[in-house]
Amino acid sequence: MTPDEARQLLDYHVWARERALAATAALAPDQFLRDLGNSFGSVRDTLAHLYGADEVWLSRWRGGTPRGLPPASQFPDLAALRAAWAKLDPDLRAFVHSLDAAGLARPLTYPAFNGQMATLTYEQMLQHVVNHGSYHRGQVTTLVRQLGAPAPKGMDFVAFLRERAG
Repeated sequence: MTPDEARQLLDYHVWARERALAATAALAPDQFLRDLGNSFGSVRDTLAHLYGADEVWLSRWRGGTPRGLPPASQFPDLAALRAAWAKLDPDLRAFVHSLDAAGLARPLTYPAFNGQMATLTYEQMLQHVVNHGSYHRGQVTTLVRQLGAPAPKGMDFVAFLRERAG
């Protein structure tokens, strides 16, 4: 992966997330918090998980050893999640933009949440962050539809590429 490809992946990750957030804006507060029996229960809890993952990986990349995700209750509404991402995104973007080819190939050994040590390259970790986000954005799409709101605009990588090219 080149540094430009890494930046493009992060741009896609943020672009797709913004589409998911835009769709959730149509939900009433009780719908946003309603437990629908999903992996993380509600739309809020699923989005909080996504935010937490971004925060945890950035912390690891900066040498931190996070022990878990922030609690979903930290985000009472969509505005709180948007505000948290607005604070995190510039740091996430600055970190990824600081990586050259050697930095992307460099391994990082970190304690996983299960207590075991894991080693991945920065390239692999970034790919995981984006893939993980895609998985859970798909869950958000399903939850939003179950609540009767319109689904988000398409979030496929190819839609991102086409939009950027056009």
